[in-house]
Amino acid sequence: MSKAQQFAEIWIEAWNSHDLDIILSHYSEDIEITTPMIKMALGEGDGSLKGKDAVADYWKRALDKMPDLHFELYDVTEGVNSVALYYKSVMEKKAVEVMFFNEEGKVNKMIAHYTV
Repeated sequence: MSKAQQFAEIWIEAWNSHDLDIILSHYSEDIEITTPMIKMALGEGDGSLKGKDAVADYWKRALDKMPDLHFELYDVTEGVNSVALYYKSVMEKKAVEVMFFNEEGKVNKMIAHYTV
């Protein structure tokens, strides 16, 4: 099994566990995420958050609102210090999430895309 596939399976398991500490363990302190879900959930902003504390707060609220959240992995692609995960996300939407890794192997940038 490739490193990308291993990461994807562990990442999906982390989200399906709803354990925020396990989820956050994959991300760097300076994580930057961009996703249309931020703007939808917060009703403001540009769809981006920076820093682990801001991201943790957003994800905690999201997990509290969606106690039945369950992701299903469809496929994984691998790039240079990056992966793209294709999976079933919230509200039955399909998602592609591109994650970039720093030197320590932590995700320091994530860009999410969803079906409309």
